Amino acid sequence: MTKSELIDALAKDLNLPANITSSIISSILDAMTETLVKGENVEIRGFGSFSVREYAAYTGRNPKTGEKTQVKAKKLPFFKVGKELREAVNGQKNN
Repeated sequence: MTKSELIDALAKDLNLPANITSSIISSILDAMTETLVKGENVEIRGFGSFSVREYAAYTGRNPKTGEKTQVKAKKLPFFKVGKELREAVNGQKNN
């Protein structure tokens, strides 16, 4: 599902114009992004949680040339699936 498909689905479910649902989705995603940039976690019960993980620098290898290269330390967003979502995807019933 793409962002535009999510906007269309929300517009249909709430019987609202697409421009309003687009603003709603954008506001939610912006708030989540700002929270992660601050180093805080985002938890959506039953769906999952988003956090930022820090990765140390390491020596990598260019797959084309085989040349060793230094990869800088970085932070990346990480998603941990919630129990209800995991069970739904696996076809298990929610209790």
